[in-house]
Amino acid sequence: MTTVSRTAQFTKLQKVLRKHYKPAVLHADRSVIEHLLFACCLEDARHEAAEEAFAALVHTFFDWNEVRVTAISELSEVMACLPDPRLAANRIKRVLHAVFESRFNFDLEDVKKKTLGATVAYLEELDGTTPFTIALTVQAGLGGHSIPLDGGTMNVLKLLELVADKDAEKGVVPGLERAIPKSKGAEFGSMLHQLGVDFAANPYAPAIRAILLEINPAIESRLPKRRLEPAARKPAEGPAAKSKEAAKEKEKTKTSSPPTPAKKPEAAGKKTPPPAKSADAARKGKKKPPSPTPTAPPQVKKKPVSIRLSKRKPR
Repeated sequence: MTTVSRTAQFTKLQKVLRKHYKPAVLHADRSVIEHLLFACCLEDARHEAAEEAFAALVHTFFDWNEVRVTAISELSEVMACLPDPRLAANRIKRVLHAVFESRFNFDLEDVKKKTLGATVAYLEELDGTTPFTIALTVQAGLGGHSIPLDGGTMNVLKLLELVADKDAEKGVVPGLERAIPKSKGAEFGSMLHQLGVDFAANPYAPAIRAILLEINPAIESRLPKRRLEPAARKPAEGPAAKSKEAAKEKEKTKTSSPPTPAKKPEAAGKKTPPPAKSADAARKGKKKPPSPTPTAPPQVKKKPVSIRLSKRKPR
């Protein structure tokens, strides 16, 4: 890609961004340390959320030293409006620790007297700083020409084929500062940052896709696509899948109807007995024995009275 074509693409990017976004206004009266800490809040977050989180830090804690010694979990609760408050709190604590260990205070106003290169080198040595936080501090607090790029913004530029992967890993975009003049740097950086945050929040949004296609229509095939939900996916075809389906059907039939017992093979020449009759049929076919007729008791013949008297013994 030639320099002219790259410059033309950045110019087109700036024109499209002006149609859809308005640049955010930064507080020029903030100190250098405040610009650096605000940048820690703004990275990968919306401008309104970063302002709210920074104001919460200022009003909740007595000074920056109290913020330095506060636990990350407590700082995260104060900055809960950010997309990743714990990551932002970690950056802030590390920056404050590094500045305090090197200066025993949090005053960075003397770095304005140094050359911009020396100041950038000092900021890069501080623990917790990132290319985004350094670039925003240089732009807003030191009056230099530097466009801040965070993760979401870099993903957008990679998708638009405006930066190579090896340069994106370093956090730099060659030729960006030359294509965008210094007078438009803050405006362009703010609008590009908003596009990056919106893309990171929902890369499938139709409005975001329309903006990206307006910038570069050739990237339509590279736009991220939604993955199918597990319920919407088609079942896998093949012998393994068919055997699984057959096994499932077999289990269903087993549970629905009880299995019939298998008949034993009959011996050759052996007559099968007739089927047993039911109890009701047996009772109907069987004849009842005749009930015995009642017989009169045998008559005892009485002997005549004369015979009974003759047999008596004399007294």
